[in-house]
Amino acid sequence: MMRIVLPLVVIGLLLVYPFLVNSFWLVQIGGRTLGFGTIVLSLVFLTAYTGMLSLAQMTVAGVAGYATAYFTAPTSGVGLLLPWPLALILALGLATIAGLLVGLVAVRTRGIYTLMITLAVAMAFYFLTLQNYDLFNGYTGFNNVEPPVILGLDLGANLPFYYMSVVLAAACYFGVRHVVRTPFGLALQGVRDEPDRLRALGYDVPLLRVLAFGLAGFIAGIGGILNIWLNASISPGSVALNPVIDVLMAGVLGGIGHPFGAYIGAFVFTVVDNFAIDFIARERFNTLIGLIFLAIVLFSPDGLTGLVRRAWTRGTGWARRSSGGARDTDDIGK
Repeated sequence: MMRIVLPLVVIGLLLVYPFLVNSFWLVQIGGRTLGFGTIVLSLVFLTAYTGMLSLAQMTVAGVAGYATAYFTAPTSGVGLLLPWPLALILALGLATIAGLLVGLVAVRTRGIYTLMITLAVAMAFYFLTLQNYDLFNGYTGFNNVEPPVILGLDLGANLPFYYMSVVLAAACYFGVRHVVRTPFGLALQGVRDEPDRLRALGYDVPLLRVLAFGLAGFIAGIGGILNIWLNASISPGSVALNPVIDVLMAGVLGGIGHPFGAYIGAFVFTVVDNFAIDFIARERFNTLIGLIFLAIVLFSPDGLTGLVRRAWTRGTGWARRSSGGARDTDDIGK
C-alpha cells in the first residue's frame, strides 16, 4: 500500500508546491533539492544495488556542468558556442564516460579502499579545474550559464525551471526503479550479494560494475546540468571537498538503501544549509551537519526513509489491530 500511496502523495505535492510557496522556496529549496537530489540518487543507485560507495559523484556531475558551460557559455575566450541540444548530448556523454572511467579505476576495490580511491579521483579533478585555464578557466570558472529558451518558453524562469527539474528528477527516479527490475539490474544485485557465484555462472563481474558506474554517471550528469542552470555559474568550488562530502551526507540522511531517500536527504540538507545560518555561525555548519549525520547513523541507520517506513508499518499495524479488536468485540456481543 505504501508503495502506491507515497508516490501519489509526493507527485501531488510536487505539482501544487509552486502555488504554496514564494520564489525563494520554489527555486532555492525546491529546485536545488531536485538537482542535488538527482546527484545523490546516482550515489544511492551505486550503493544500494551494487554495493559500491563512491565519493566521485559530484565530480562526475561537475564534468557535465563544466561541459555545459564550455559548450554554451564561453567565458574569457574559453569554450565553444554550440547549439544547446548538441551541447547537452556532449555534456551527458562526457559525464557517462567520466563515470565509466571512475568505475574502471575503482572496480577492483572494496569498502574503504573504494572510498579512498574515488575521493582521490575527486580531488585530482578539483585541482585540475583550479589550475587549468584552457578548458576550465581556472579559479574563475564560467558565468552566465543559462537554460535554453524553447518555443518562446524561457526554462530559466522560476516556474518552468522548477517543473523541468521535476520532470527530469522523476525520470531519473523511475528510471532507476525500472532498471533494478531488469535482468541487468538483477545481475547488479547479484554482484552485490554473491559476486563469486555470479562469476561462476559466467557473468563478467568487473564489467557489470563499470557499467553501473557509467549509468550512475549519466544520472549525476543530469543533476549537474540542473545545478549549473540553477546557479548560472560553475567554478572549482563546485567540485571541492565539501560538495563531494555533501552528497554522501545527504544520501545517508535520506537513506542510502532506497532511491527515494536521495531526495529526502537532499531536501533536509538543503533546508539546513539555507537556514542554519540564522541560528549558528556559518563556520559551525559542518559541526551541525556532523551531529545530524551521527544521530541518523546511531538511531536510524537506514536514514529518514527508514523512519518513515517504520512509522507507516506501526501505524497500519495499530490500525489493523484496532479494527480487528472491534470486530472481535462485535462477534462476542452477538
